[in-house]
Amino acid sequence: MSFIARPQSLTFDAPLPLTSGAVLQDYTLAYETYGTLDAERSNAVLICHALNASHHVAGVYEGQPRSEGWWDNMVGPGKPVDTDRFFVIGINNPGSCFGSTGPMDANPATGRVWGADFPVVTVEDWVDAQARLLDALGIGTLAAVMGGSLGGMQALSWTLQYPERVRHAVVIASAPNLNAENIAFNEVARRAIVTDPDFHGGHFYEHGVIPRRGLRIARMVGHITYLSDDVMNAKFGRELREGLTPRYTTQDIEFQIESYLRHQADKFSEYFDANTYLLITRALDYFDPARTHGGGSLRAALARTAARFLLVSFTTDWRFSPARSREIVHALLENNRDVSYAEIDAPHGHDAFLLDDPRYLALVRAYFDRIAAEPAPARTSAVTLQGLAV
Repeated sequence: MSFIARPQSLTFDAPLPLTSGAVLQDYTLAYETYGTLDAERSNAVLICHALNASHHVAGVYEGQPRSEGWWDNMVGPGKPVDTDRFFVIGINNPGSCFGSTGPMDANPATGRVWGADFPVVTVEDWVDAQARLLDALGIGTLAAVMGGSLGGMQALSWTLQYPERVRHAVVIASAPNLNAENIAFNEVARRAIVTDPDFHGGHFYEHGVIPRRGLRIARMVGHITYLSDDVMNAKFGRELREGLTPRYTTQDIEFQIESYLRHQADKFSEYFDANTYLLITRALDYFDPARTHGGGSLRAALARTAARFLLVSFTTDWRFSPARSREIVHALLENNRDVSYAEIDAPHGHDAFLLDDPRYLALVRAYFDRIAAEPAPARTSAVTLQGLAV
């Protein structure tokens, strides 16, 4: 049974300097919290969201029974990240379209909607903004920071930007940077959006239109990369739509997989902002801690860390393959850090980090059991490597 989630927001007057050199003035962050912060303020867990998610991590909204948070199977009372023991925070990043200041909001300097003029943001900028919100909540140290995919990149960046504030980092289905293929997929999706006639250079709000065609194509491209070939074949195969015989057309929907992709694309185009998509995919592209913190060396970059780590990858995830997680694991071990690693044999592709794989959920539960059993602050322990092929 899901609990009732209550969205909150906090507005900041202090300017937020960005990696690009721009400054974000007078910004608002949307967030939610679940559970109770203990007297020592030592049981806080920050959950970082991925590309099209938000601060609504778990629970449902009152009067909206189908409004489960995007990680509701992971976070909640009695769940792997147990809100009976941990105080969980979800924060919507600047530049998003789910309540935090973003392209759909007014630029205080001009009074006009930001649109394409919203400054480019990076993973590092998001972490800085999250740290400010935690400061406002009176949370100095996190028991853990956790995320999957782009959220995992934020969790990793927390251990580099604020190493003294993180006891544990849980990095799931992520990577130390994007490879060329991933950047290429992002660029195809962006081109689909910016070449839509309704995009108007990013200022489509003023024209009363939405570049839905571009958003649909971007979503279809992205969705293909989140699924494995095995899953697509098992779920759809070569089945024609509604069991029809071929109509020998080049433009209508013929196959079930086509129908599925168009359905997902139509839904996405109704709720996601085109400029936000451009910003978030570019933040993915830019993330590269080896370059930012280590002069090109991931080992040198991760020498800054002080946290203990759990990394999880999935065998059929070809967008963020296990090899990318192992790069992080090896660099951490070279720095004598405490690392647990699990590579889970699962058929679901990149989306596996959101699904109900019992082995995966049990692994995360066991790790958070360990965190809950620790004294606060956590003791520094010897290096471990748990290579769990489950």
